[in-house]
Amino acid sequence: MNLNGIKLTWLGHATFRVETPGGKTVLIDPWVMGNPMCPENEKNIRKVDVMLCTHGHFDHIGDAVELAKKHNPIVVGIPELCGWLEKKGVKNTASMNKGGTQIVEDIKVTMVHADHSCGIKDGDEIVYGGEACGYVVEFSNGVKIYHAGDTNVFGDMQIIRDLYAPSIAMVPIGDHYTMSPREAAYACKLLQPKTVIPMHFGTFPVLTGMPSELRKLVSGIEIKELKPGETAS
Repeated sequence: MNLNGIKLTWLGHATFRVETPGGKTVLIDPWVMGNPMCPENEKNIRKVDVMLCTHGHFDHIGDAVELAKKHNPIVVGIPELCGWLEKKGVKNTASMNKGGTQIVEDIKVTMVHADHSCGIKDGDEIVYGGEACGYVVEFSNGVKIYHAGDTNVFGDMQIIRDLYAPSIAMVPIGDHYTMSPREAAYACKLLQPKTVIPMHFGTFPVLTGMPSELRKLVSGIEIKELKPGETAS
């Protein structure tokens, strides 16, 4: 896997910290404090310039409000989710919708489809959070990564390949709430990236899918299994 100056750190579950060649810090699906997979030494987030939120479930935006208030990053999400974050005091949102692309700091962000539910737990209520999404992120060095968010496999992943051709894909494999390794292997067939980083597994007992199972089902694609807190560069 050639990141060409990018530093990509898995913080467990679906949370990633990405340091761009230009020195910006991007946090994807900010859930660290309550994340049992996140190492203790990684829970003190020191810098965030951009925050990408795929959907409003607690295990993806659990620390979004607190970190946004502390670091004042540009927060990207679907409009309904951004609207909810604004009501909670988040100031610097950059909402967008599927198919759209915008420049955020030194990255190009495209919002793409994900096949998943999206309700935000707000006190005792579940409020509408728009639809779940994924992101294709293009860096100044030309590298493109795809964070699938929480999703089932869907045929239009081929469109993501044809239009954006990400070389690195972070895909959920845990089963029950997202794809299992079987569906993820089919997603690999549709996306045809050079490298797949498995995510959203092992956090809870119900998330039983493992990278070793995916590796058995995929050929010709690097399966890069990161440990929580591990950085690829």
